[in-house]
Amino acid sequence: MIKEQISVFDIFKIGIGPSSSHTLGPWRAAQQFTASLAQNNLIDEIEGIKILLYGSLAKTGKGHGTDVAILLGLTGADPVTFDVDAVTPTFESIQRDKKLNLADHLILDFDYDNDLLFLFAESLPFHPNAVTFQAFLKDGKAFSETYYSIGGGFVVKEGEDNSKKPQVDLPFPVEKAKDLLHWCLSTGLKVSEIVMENELAWRTEAETKKGILQHFAVMRDCIYRGCHTTGFLPGGLNVARRAFPLNKRLIGKSEYSDYNSWVEAIRKGGNGFNYTLDWVSCFALAVNEENASFGRVVTAPTNGAAGVIPAVLQYFITFCDGYSEEKIIQFIACASEIGSIFKKGATISAAMGGCQAEIGVSSAMAAAALTECLGGSQRQVLMAAEIAMEHHLGLTCDPIGGLVQIPCIERNTMGAIKAITASQLALQSNPDKAKVSLDAVVNTMWETALDMNAKYKETSDGGLATNIPISLPEC
Repeated sequence: MIKEQISVFDIFKIGIGPSSSHTLGPWRAAQQFTASLAQNNLIDEIEGIKILLYGSLAKTGKGHGTDVAILLGLTGADPVTFDVDAVTPTFESIQRDKKLNLADHLILDFDYDNDLLFLFAESLPFHPNAVTFQAFLKDGKAFSETYYSIGGGFVVKEGEDNSKKPQVDLPFPVEKAKDLLHWCLSTGLKVSEIVMENELAWRTEAETKKGILQHFAVMRDCIYRGCHTTGFLPGGLNVARRAFPLNKRLIGKSEYSDYNSWVEAIRKGGNGFNYTLDWVSCFALAVNEENASFGRVVTAPTNGAAGVIPAVLQYFITFCDGYSEEKIIQFIACASEIGSIFKKGATISAAMGGCQAEIGVSSAMAAAALTECLGGSQRQVLMAAEIAMEHHLGLTCDPIGGLVQIPCIERNTMGAIKAITASQLALQSNPDKAKVSLDAVVNTMWETALDMNAKYKETSDGGLATNIPISLPEC
């Protein structure tokens, strides 16, 4: 039985950084709460709002912009379209004026210090990322709902039975990697082709392709913008952006008229090992520096790991002559299926599984996609995903200062390089002789997540977060 039906647009979501579980998820939860108020005809009856943050959302909420996201979500702003340059000014005006424009309809008194509470010592049992919204009504009653941000921008409302959500008739239902391989071998279809067939249950092929290319455009623009933006990241760590000076040093020029001319200039530099390696790192740095700055990114499958797949895709485009709409669609479709297998069998939330659940999963997704696009067999595609994750097992999430900066940004470069290496290994190997299956790695990742000490799960209570004084300059 298939527990969950996941579309390519569930795994890949357009949003605003820095975190899918701490920013995008709470933003969506706030939007769902205001929608619930509207459905119950309560908005005009509200006198006040309180927000309670629990567990990981409380401990690293300010560093991840959870407070910013929730307040913007309550105003009715949408992370797909909201002007990223207006994020900080809008948040600061709410704090300064002590007014909240609920659903862009009702102006409420709102005291940030008293009405948005970070309950550091409290957690709810279902998931570490929990938020409760309380609306106080004119008749003295209160309307309350609790939401859990379970990773990758996915949100679950407490008391809601997700098993009863409408199901579509998928021609190729997949729960585990073995199911995917069965369909591939029995039909001769590639992983990406299986995905595209399943997507027809939700929308037309043309709509799916258009949506995938829109997501790619956000990835592309994010890389380009990140490589051409200088300065320091917000948050207080004084982390200098590195993609801009690296881009300038590699290409000998900081400005190009557009993305295409920039890519052509990169190609003219050759394809030497060090040169290629530096560019892959530059691509990943660019995305995650944008992510850390409340920029617009694509969760892939999370915001903290948003740089891996764009970096590997950009590597494919730039150095493997993969710049065609068909190849880009193939890459993203294939990657999405691997991400969905990890979500169904384990987790894509660092608050549940540590960074192996984010960088590890994104690396596995990118490795599989690159392998298919380079001509690998279906077995080699799954083998590449397995190799990439196997060498991320046990990776903890310990962000310094609760910010998605150190070690998160550099980890995206590592995840991208590991994905390319895993792909090359798979392409040069016989999968029939492999000792470890992708399903075995998914199971192992989940078992490791369950055994992992809670302080290494996006709390900033352990690891680098407690061993590196935040006043020290970045190396």
